Amino acid sequence: MPRREVDVPRRRGPESGVRSARRLLAFAAMHALVSVAEQPAYQHGISLLHELKYPADFEHFEYANPDAPKGGELKLAATAYIQNFSGVPGTGVPGAQGLGRTVDRLMIRSADELSGLYGQLADGIALSADRRSLFIRLHDKARWHDGVPVTTKDVKFSYDELLKRAFGKVYLESWIESLEIVNDKEMIVHHRRVFTNSNLVALTWFPIRPAHYYAGKDSSEPTLVPPVGSGPYRVADFDSNFVRYERVEDYWGRDIPVNRGRYNFDVIHYDVYRDATVAREAIRKGLFDIYFESDIRHWISSYDVPAVAAGSLIKETRSLQKFIGLASAIVLNLDRQRLRDVRVREALTLALDFDWQNRVFQHGSQTRALSYFANSPFAANGPPTRAELDLLDPYRDHLSARVFTEAFRLPVSNGSGVHRPALERARDLLAEAGWNIRDGRLVDATGQQFELELTTQDATHRRILLPYIESLKTLGIDARLRLLDNVAWVNHRRRRDFDAYVRGHDFLNPPLGELKSYFGSASADLELGGNMAGLRDPIVDALIEHAEHMGGTLQQAMTACRALDRVLLWGFYHIPLNIPDKERFVRWDKFARPKHEAVAKYEYLVGSSVRIVDSWWVDAQKTGTRALPGK
Repeated sequence: MPRREVDVPRRRGPESGVRSARRLLAFAAMHALVSVAEQPAYQHGISLLHELKYPADFEHFEYANPDAPKGGELKLAATAYIQNFSGVPGTGVPGAQGLGRTVDRLMIRSADELSGLYGQLADGIALSADRRSLFIRLHDKARWHDGVPVTTKDVKFSYDELLKRAFGKVYLESWIESLEIVNDKEMIVHHRRVFTNSNLVALTWFPIRPAHYYAGKDSSEPTLVPPVGSGPYRVADFDSNFVRYERVEDYWGRDIPVNRGRYNFDVIHYDVYRDATVAREAIRKGLFDIYFESDIRHWISSYDVPAVAAGSLIKETRSLQKFIGLASAIVLNLDRQRLRDVRVREALTLALDFDWQNRVFQHGSQTRALSYFANSPFAANGPPTRAELDLLDPYRDHLSARVFTEAFRLPVSNGSGVHRPALERARDLLAEAGWNIRDGRLVDATGQQFELELTTQDATHRRILLPYIESLKTLGIDARLRLLDNVAWVNHRRRRDFDAYVRGHDFLNPPLGELKSYFGSASADLELGGNMAGLRDPIVDALIEHAEHMGGTLQQAMTACRALDRVLLWGFYHIPLNIPDKERFVRWDKFARPKHEAVAKYEYLVGSSVRIVDSWWVDAQKTGTRALPGK
């Protein structure tokens, strides 16, 4: 139960002071009784969406091998200079690559469940019956690398420090009412309303830092002095161009279930490659072990080398579901008067020939997103179900009839050139909205030509935008491209001074925690907020509430997201591009991997907090190196 504030009377003399002290002690005692009135039934993990996959007595994750040997070295590439070991989000200076392995979290999310959270520093988790208080008990054995126990004082210190930054205000303070310390190992997180799945996930991002280490130090500044950690690795050596981590032999958490069979490399080494061409040459020469290829052109053409033909350098892909929806989209600014008409926005969507661009520029490798939650069960699919209609029916008079009757589709071309049927339909929609072609120019009743400036910070987007601009010009639109640097774009975005912008629009799966940020009316006017379209719709707000507070069942959350998806899609607020791509990487054949690694579809191989590569180990038969037994 959250604390209540009390007024402390002014002291009028010694006797009055004694009475005041007694009242305060009585209140404190009463509050302590209230806090523990509901004795926590601690569990090993928690999920608000489904039953946990792993029972209380589980020994290891399915995607880890408890008998994996320890030893050897993993060499990876970093893209940014090594210049900060603080581990604090939002300092403005990127943290060193791989730093997350030096610090444990309260909980981690398993890689083979939609939202199964298990204790790491915490060995007990319990949610109150009213879902307003989360009880957390820290592991008795949890230690910092200097041998000092990890306590709730460290958690409170870390929380207070995060609240000084935007990260803490957005991801924690917005829903945490208070953090109550019960004793050195137990604490209670009190919610302003009730806990949702996204609140629990936020606690997995929450870095716990050592209060004793930072006594007398400024903990908020970037630093090149690695602080004391609690995780399976520590910084062994570094300069601006590399960082080297060594495995902590006496790591306190080596044998707890969430870690068993993981963190098998004695050394993890990152070299900095600021240029992708240089990095590709380095991986081909064997200077590091794994390279992630994000450019499909190079995936197709840059690895025709003898090592690949011989099988010693292997090209591989992984399909995963950690992020869903639109990997990228063109957001349309509803603050522009000419973009407030849904017919105009639909016309602009129809004018983009995704299939031609996919064939010409992406070798047919991409899939167009036809849902804000594509590649997940939260996506609307086919006509609405009865359950979706029950949510949508109260708003029938304010929504397009297509929301209730049709599956959302976009025209599919043969990818050969101009898609005439789509452009003809776009022209008709623009005419219905009052825009007609005169002397080759699309104008309104006053003769004002339709203008559209497409903005991006990424020069590679020109491959998408320049052909699209040509299609828009066919419709008589004065379309142009503007490439901005980061500073200029931030200023434009703060003023909402843009027509259309290419942005990433994917969601962490499940998407419930980000709906308000991306679509809620309250976030439409936030500087640098996620609702870049400026969408302010009470129907959307109501459906978001349904999705976030769905009564605790996954099916209800899915139904609400599908209904919301339909409203957003038929509103044409964004021009959808591709869904999140699969991981494409090349690796040297020096590793062994767990038998059931394929189940880990909710995490990336390297770029995540639960890295799948941390369950690999060096294969001594392939490298001739010595490895130590895993146990």
